[in-house]
Amino acid sequence: MSLTHRSFAWLFAFAAAALSGCQVKGTDMIVYLGTYTGQSSKGIYATRLDSGTGKLAPPQLVAELKNPSFLAIHPSQRYLYAIAEIDEFKGQKAGGVAAYAIDPATAKLTLINQQSTGGPGPAFVGVDGSGKIAMVANYGGGSVESLPIKDDGSLGEPASFFQHEGSSVDPARQKEPHAHSINATPDDKYAVAADLGLDKLLVYKLDTATGKMSPNDPPFAKTPPGGGPRHLAFAPDGKFAYLVNEMGCSVTVFSYDGSRGVLTQVQTVSALPGEKSPKYSGAEVQVHPSGKFVYASIRGLDVIAIFRVDQATGKLTPAGHQSSGGKTPRNFRIDPTGTFLLAANQGTGNVVSMRIDPNTGALTPTGSAIDVGSACCVKFLMPAK
Repeated sequence: MSLTHRSFAWLFAFAAAALSGCQVKGTDMIVYLGTYTGQSSKGIYATRLDSGTGKLAPPQLVAELKNPSFLAIHPSQRYLYAIAEIDEFKGQKAGGVAAYAIDPATAKLTLINQQSTGGPGPAFVGVDGSGKIAMVANYGGGSVESLPIKDDGSLGEPASFFQHEGSSVDPARQKEPHAHSINATPDDKYAVAADLGLDKLLVYKLDTATGKMSPNDPPFAKTPPGGGPRHLAFAPDGKFAYLVNEMGCSVTVFSYDGSRGVLTQVQTVSALPGEKSPKYSGAEVQVHPSGKFVYASIRGLDVIAIFRVDQATGKLTPAGHQSSGGKTPRNFRIDPTGTFLLAANQGTGNVVSMRIDPNTGALTPTGSAIDVGSACCVKFLMPAK
């Protein structure tokens, strides 16, 4: 099983680590934050989460990069990858993806190298569980790309590139492809790209020896028409996957057949407490480490939707909503112990800490929040196993 899907024996032992000169307690977890840059942000930030209280430390700038709106951490926990959400990279109509070395003593990042994403407007970067392949999704260009990761954490030249084609039912937003994310499956045999413009999950085979992707057979799974698939998260046992639909403000459940790389629709359930509005849009989906709960963020309504999971069937039952503590919750993340959820509110530029009830999945604000301009991504640094 891949490193990213093993269970971690958490002792929270970041002893002797420091963040911007401040001693980090053994109960602290380092958290990296992606942003959109401008007057209130200069790049990638880091904070500390106290695993006892849920308190967040003041954020510190750890790397300057334009619009690092999505991040990924290598399974070894030694490297971090960030997209630069731009439309031109070294004279090409493309975005950038940067590789950084992580200093575990300070959380500072040192740039290793950068590569082109092959298309404009990148929105996502992911790393497979072997740590040998980085994958990017270009929302603006409607394409995906894979890049081999070398032993020193650097990114090699792109190994494969696929331009998506087609459209779907909404003439305003789905007249062309918009690849929004790409995730490796838990077995690391495949990558699944959610394309908002096509209402499809496109499936690619992964070759860790070369870093290449190739279309699977069958090459895609359909998603609800007009739903606009955005992000995907797998259950801890790998049997089910949960898709947040941006336009539909819903979550679709898929069963996963790892022997063939096939995703099959099981259920679609609304993430809203009432009627849908054009002002609302789904953004992020995460599965609790226990597999008992699924969470989805809804922008505009500015809530985190909570679902209970039937772990035998994968089906969801709505279990309430909790304010994200700000406006436009673009991204959130659950800490590896399943104790806290951190919500990044892009509109208000803050990150809010909430405690998770292990029995009901309910969210309760801890009272701790930090200001990070245009915060839009949360990633935990975990001790490697």
